Amino acid sequence: MQIMSAPPSEVVLPVEGQRNILITSALPYVNNVPHLGNIIGCVLSGDVYARYCRMRGYNTIYICGTDEYGTATETKALQEGVTPKEICDRYHVIHRDIYKWFNIGFDKFGRTSTDSQTEIAQDIFMKLYKNELTTSEEIEQLYCERCNMFLADRYVEGTCPHCQFEDARGDQCDNCTKMLNPTDLIRPRCKLDSTTPVLKSTKHIFLSLPKIQQRLDDFVTQSSPIWSENSQRITNSWVKGELKSRCITRDLKWGTPVPLEEFKEKVFYVWFDAPIGYLSITKEYTEQWEQWWKNPKNVELVQFMGKDNVPFHTVIFPSSLIGSGDQYTLLHNLSTTEYLNYESGKFSKSRNTGVFGDNAMGTGVPADIWRYYLLSNRPEKIDSTFSWADFGLKTNTELLSNFGNLVNRVLKQVSSDLNGVIPKIELNDEDRQFIADVDKLYIEYLNDLEHVHIKDGLRTAMSMSKLGNQYMQSNKPWELKEKDPLRFGTILTVLVNTIKLLATVFEPYLPEITAKVHEQLNMQPTKYSVNFEFLITEGHAISKNIVPLINKIENTDLEKFRSKFSGPVLEEFPLDLQVAQIKEVADHPTAESLYVLKAELAGGAVRTVVAGLKATHTKEQLLNKKIALLLNLKPAKFQGVASEGMVVVADNENKESPVVSLLLVADNTELGTKINVKGMKLAPKPGMDYVKGFKKLDLKVKDGEILFKGAPIHINNQPLTLEKPISTGILR
Repeated sequence: MQIMSAPPSEVVLPVEGQRNILITSALPYVNNVPHLGNIIGCVLSGDVYARYCRMRGYNTIYICGTDEYGTATETKALQEGVTPKEICDRYHVIHRDIYKWFNIGFDKFGRTSTDSQTEIAQDIFMKLYKNELTTSEEIEQLYCERCNMFLADRYVEGTCPHCQFEDARGDQCDNCTKMLNPTDLIRPRCKLDSTTPVLKSTKHIFLSLPKIQQRLDDFVTQSSPIWSENSQRITNSWVKGELKSRCITRDLKWGTPVPLEEFKEKVFYVWFDAPIGYLSITKEYTEQWEQWWKNPKNVELVQFMGKDNVPFHTVIFPSSLIGSGDQYTLLHNLSTTEYLNYESGKFSKSRNTGVFGDNAMGTGVPADIWRYYLLSNRPEKIDSTFSWADFGLKTNTELLSNFGNLVNRVLKQVSSDLNGVIPKIELNDEDRQFIADVDKLYIEYLNDLEHVHIKDGLRTAMSMSKLGNQYMQSNKPWELKEKDPLRFGTILTVLVNTIKLLATVFEPYLPEITAKVHEQLNMQPTKYSVNFEFLITEGHAISKNIVPLINKIENTDLEKFRSKFSGPVLEEFPLDLQVAQIKEVADHPTAESLYVLKAELAGGAVRTVVAGLKATHTKEQLLNKKIALLLNLKPAKFQGVASEGMVVVADNENKESPVVSLLLVADNTELGTKINVKGMKLAPKPGMDYVKGFKKLDLKVKDGEILFKGAPIHINNQPLTLEKPISTGILR
């Protein structure tokens, strides 16, 4: 069965006077396997819109490919003892096959390590260079004397200056996620040989963004009002201030070479080079690529990506195109997502946590079921979370119960009671009102997708299906077969044509399932109509093979998948311990041994805390201290004063020489920072009882270390410290 929304086999070119839509999704980096968050963040969302555009009859191409140059590829190749090209060849196939399985309909899925990429990137650069929009500057860069090379950012590792994580990279810390420069790292080391690099001067090329800023501002002002909210916010955080020149070269071998003799040993930085991949991949699709990319009056460029890619596509890339002086097609609309997280944490291939594309392929769950879940859970304005319970719920109670059951019930009844043949009909006012209600939602659906509101379009499609179920339930055709055959046939024919419309409406989201619907209807797919139409009329015979479209996912399977993709089972740390600062210390109004503290947390939130520290600490010793505050104890009152937390202290339990010590954190630690045990999962137990819960936990001080179940309690990968020395004791 033909899929109407699939990319055509022939090359598509723009036609003057018609809608011409050029769609791209962020190029996935080649050195990994994409997970579900990567897939919904760009390629799947772009696919829905591309299929919609084709079904509207717009001249449309959808371009993507693997981003193959840069430090990450080089370092991966070094780790595996192969060449960067071998890494790219292997992972390009992995990406291609995963997207094909997910029914992503690219017109071209290419790669950036091509002659076309070199030609176009160098051309854009040379025009920027000749237009005096680049400069060269000496900068201090880390140099490995043993390797005899300057070290690009990912060739450097060391301790993060923000959280003290010991394995931070030169571009970003994986622990606290802050962006870094290699020279920011404490105790930097070369990734290749672990020696300490030295600082040396080297010359690099910079893109002079301040010289382009006014033209960039004009472009953003004109285009951005229709972009997604997070795209606008992130872009404005860059362009509304004073832009700075950005370095666009790196000391690498694997990349697009800089076409200047002085810089022949350098390559372009990936975020100057990579977006040009859209152009070079289009050139691999058609030699007439400039009809798409140098045609701003006739072509609309619509791009899809995760929010972390926004500034490179709304600042660096358009600045490069504008600065070249050529009339490039610039961004028209931008749809970006927040992050999709997995259950209680992040996706991690190395820890086998979360579902990656190859995992999904191996579950036996059809691709369209994954598509439905991801698109209905698309993180458009805030982060969303994949959970197996929600996956089962959305599949079974939404997709199956709503759409799947409607199709199966109606077509089975037509098959069994009408011998599969559509009868003569006679509409009444109720039918006409139902059709009008469907039309209203259909127009809303078209408007949703026209404005690239992907999740809203799916929600509206499900509302149309729900309306069909309500019409069937209210009319009860199964009761009319004998006593009113004309009415019986009319109701089923209205429903069959509703299903035909739903098959069209759902096709961008569920191309395989809707192809099966068309097979059971014995109808070819069609493009969008203006409104509800009776395309299946008297005498038409549907298929004799009516089978369920969607199978229920059993709870036993969900549990099996959860266990398989949950990663290692972690011990749980049951305390909600956060960094707080004591802002006020007052005597308790009636209890001589107690203080009443005001402790500040993140965002200026203040808790009132009653503390029995009067015998061991003066007010001055407590004021402004950053301490560990326990927040998940059951609320308690102490002689009339409610306490909203507990200051956790260490106690040496020595009655003859008692020592009570605060648990201290570094002065530069942010308020509200969570305190945990390395390698454990934070799982605070709400309303914990102090005697039955807290006091029974294995919390102690041993050899001066603060421990839970024998493991050090830490904050930002650094151990908590004691205000006063205690060798052995408990926490209370």
